[in-house]
Amino acid sequence: MKLLRFAILFTTAVSLAQTPTITVGKDNRSIAITATEKVTSDADTATVNMGYQLFGPDKDAAYATGSKASNTIIDALHKAGVPNDAIESQSQSIAATQPYLVEKLSPADKLAHAFTIQQSWTVRSNAADAAKILDLAVKAGANNAGQIEWSLHDPNGAQAEAAAKALQRAHSVASSMAAGLGVKLGGLLYASNEVQSEPVRPLMRAMAVDSIAAQKVQVLAINPRRIDTSATVYAVFSIE
Repeated sequence: MKLLRFAILFTTAVSLAQTPTITVGKDNRSIAITATEKVTSDADTATVNMGYQLFGPDKDAAYATGSKASNTIIDALHKAGVPNDAIESQSQSIAATQPYLVEKLSPADKLAHAFTIQQSWTVRSNAADAAKILDLAVKAGANNAGQIEWSLHDPNGAQAEAAAKALQRAHSVASSMAAGLGVKLGGLLYASNEVQSEPVRPLMRAMAVDSIAAQKVQVLAINPRRIDTSATVYAVFSIE
């Protein structure tokens, strides 16, 4: 009886080195399929980046200014109901101001900007609350804020859905091939999958804000991103 082995490739995302070798022999009549499918989900989690950069004529003055701004921003978040464990410090520093930052200032302003203090945080929230949290921070004094990273609370669910769709597609194609060859498709002998999520991309760059806190300004119109999760399945089916 003539031995049969067929393979079909639907994506170039998986290299040959990643594809297992299927041994052809009297006990191995098979069809091998590689298929990719994708699911798209609305992001339900946001990580809002925020912080400030302030100046002072000396280290102590800069520190006092930064301390006031730091506590004002965090207090505003707490009063709005943001839990403390959702807020993570990212960086903080105080140092002599780099000359290039003040080279265009007047001599008096250069003295007032002799030291720089900066601090930054990330705040995790539901995607629907991201705009509100950014608005609170900016109006409380965060003058270096705006980048938002979007993600899924349960990425495993999206990965499982994409893998299931890819395996279903592989089975469908294998069935069609078997019918065309006049043979019957048997059971699944082997399956593997590789999941790729769309890289997390920020909504916008950090924006510098000077005096918005004193103004009556509406919350920015921000919509959560949609996240693509792809799965590539390599499946081997027996044929009868």
